[in-house]
Amino acid sequence: MSVDSPVRDFPFGVPVRLEIDPLYEKLRHTEPISRVHLPYGGDGWLVTRYEDVKFVLADPRFSRAVTVDREDIPRTVPQPARPSLLTMDPPEHSRLRKLVAKAFTSRRVDLLRPRAQQIVDHCLDDLERIGSPADLVANLALPLPVTVICEMLGVPPQDQHRFRDFSDAILSTTAYTPDQITAARTELEKYLAEVVAERRAAPDTGDDVLGALVAARDNDDRLTEDELVQLGITLLVAGHETTANQIANFTYLLLTTPGQWDALRADPDLVPDAIEELLRFVQLGAGGGSARVATEDLELCGVTVRAGESVFAQMPSANRDENIFHNPAELDLTRKHNPHIAFGYGVHHCLGAQLARVELQVAIGTLLRRFPGLRLAVPLEQVQWKTGLLVRGPIALPVSW
Repeated sequence: MSVDSPVRDFPFGVPVRLEIDPLYEKLRHTEPISRVHLPYGGDGWLVTRYEDVKFVLADPRFSRAVTVDREDIPRTVPQPARPSLLTMDPPEHSRLRKLVAKAFTSRRVDLLRPRAQQIVDHCLDDLERIGSPADLVANLALPLPVTVICEMLGVPPQDQHRFRDFSDAILSTTAYTPDQITAARTELEKYLAEVVAERRAAPDTGDDVLGALVAARDNDDRLTEDELVQLGITLLVAGHETTANQIANFTYLLLTTPGQWDALRADPDLVPDAIEELLRFVQLGAGGGSARVATEDLELCGVTVRAGESVFAQMPSANRDENIFHNPAELDLTRKHNPHIAFGYGVHHCLGAQLARVELQVAIGTLLRRFPGLRLAVPLEQVQWKTGLLVRGPIALPVSW
């Protein structure tokens, strides 16, 4: 890094649809580690190359827990992080993750595929009844992951609206004020505490994650009451927001990139590989992300990162690294060598990665089969996109068939 290199504002700008900022490509070539100024709290480092991003995500000398302990950490959100599975370091992180990991194993998730198919079929039956045009977000992208994660956790389906209304606020960067974010989180904590109390009063009503956590809390003292509630919030929000947006994002991209929808329609066996390529290609995040804080001085990309300094590892940029992926700017649904890190890397690799894959495969595969003539019902410029949130996606996706 040159001494004359500028300190850039980060995120670099308001996201445009699903496009990735071209500055990342320039930085990978000329400035793989750079100084950035964060909207809330000072300067930090940004790394953009695949191997460097993996290094930051995996090396225990970069801490997530410090971002909770210190309020002066530079960040892209208006409030410091709360203690949760996403912000803990081992061994605390390992203890909590172990309590829920068995619910998200490949074997357990594969058993959920028939249920995901039932939900998708029901959603698309409703879509047909509504008739063309219809909103794919409201009628498929949201209901599928919300229903699945509610059933896994043991949250009553009729209560889904009670937490969906608060999710956007919790994921806010600029869309909500700090007071609104605090109020939303408080309400969600109150709701989860009510659900926990109900599971505690009726411990034998089902084999769900919250019931198992209540038992771990009450019988084995393996987590605190606050950890139980925060873990429930993390699973509930992360378990539906990311997949819901990606169902809509992937459909939008397939319909608006010439030849892609037709290629998948002609060869449905491509769907699993196509989902992996879409995961690599689509930048779900709005350009910000979570900081890691160096716990000691270390060298990164030829630069000394001092203890206490923040580093942002930009996974979408890593997934476009020319040293790893052939023609990375091209959406290639037949790509075979695809070691993307869309689900993260290291100890914080997404717990629900396999569940997301199943939901995405079932949703996109069934859409292709049942609505082969699917198309956008409005011009591209009329699709409205979420702004001011950590994740990006269309507010609504009107489609015809």
